[in-house]
Amino acid sequence: MAKEMGFAIIGAGVICHTHAKEISEMEGARLVAVADVSEEKARKFGEMYGVDWYRDYRDMLKREEVDIVNICTPSGLHAEMAIDAARVGKHVIVEKPMDITLEKADAMIEAFRKARKKLSVISQHRFDYATQKVKREIAAGSLGRLVMAEAAVNWYRPQAYYDKDAWRGTWELDGGGSLMNQSIHTIDLLQYLMGPVESIFAQGGTLTHKRIEVEDVAVATVKFKNGGVGSIVGTTSAYPGLTTRLELFGTEGSAVIENDRLTHFYLRAKEEGGRPVNLARVGQPAGETGASDPAAIPGRSHREQFIDMVRAIREDREPSVNGVEGRKPLEIILAIYRSIETGRPVHLPLVAERGRR
Repeated sequence: MAKEMGFAIIGAGVICHTHAKEISEMEGARLVAVADVSEEKARKFGEMYGVDWYRDYRDMLKREEVDIVNICTPSGLHAEMAIDAARVGKHVIVEKPMDITLEKADAMIEAFRKARKKLSVISQHRFDYATQKVKREIAAGSLGRLVMAEAAVNWYRPQAYYDKDAWRGTWELDGGGSLMNQSIHTIDLLQYLMGPVESIFAQGGTLTHKRIEVEDVAVATVKFKNGGVGSIVGTTSAYPGLTTRLELFGTEGSAVIENDRLTHFYLRAKEEGGRPVNLARVGQPAGETGASDPAAIPGRSHREQFIDMVRAIREDREPSVNGVEGRKPLEIILAIYRSIETGRPVHLPLVAERGRR
């Protein structure tokens, strides 16, 4: 029988409950402990799930039965905590973004390479039925040559969302706004399906919210290395919280993923009587959306990524979304920020610069 995997969570905020629930429903996995700097939050979480709790995550990392550490803290703390875990022999699943600078992302990747431990960055929507279906069809050539893509996250967050936690909406710990926090999953899927980005030109700003440093609206045009073009729209100003949408267009077909469901799928080769047929599967699982409330996001795809991590450890392979993969959407978002700052197009790859977003 395979060894039971012991999980621990750092950070008892909103998303930690998704992690805890999905771990508890996995076979061969057990939640062991939680750590949070707030004694009240740590104790409440520990009592809710019947696990030990700590204020200092370093004390928790000493537990031998902890194999995998899930990091659910403010983004700017991810690298430090992940590297600490790697140094004491733990595998890590870290929430998006992996951190807020390329320098720290690269340090994480190197730390896990040296420790020979696994690092997985949450990008749960890569495990959705819709994403996997479109990825397979692209690989098979069904859509032909990809020529254009549009990614839009038209969500809403009230001012109270930012006021609740002092770190939210700050460059230091949030690392960005509607792109870094809310749109990163869709941006990841954009590059995952279309391929690497060559250059970006963007505009954005803080036009709706007060008492935040980061953007709540942003628009970017994208040139892909395959010659295709695209656009990225991300906002937390679309009251009351509307759709997430990813559209891909190829010479032989089109696919649209809306709120994580494949809603339109057309292939020229599958026309009937000279007319296009929508091949999107009826009865596929409902999409996950946090359009207006991050706590409303269910965790089915999180669990799939957790299972992938467990298998990666047992099979001694890289997780499907490892540190290198997690770095890709971070680099695109940082390129957008640099374009907004400079008013100029930005070419990738970026050079990791100390102290620069």
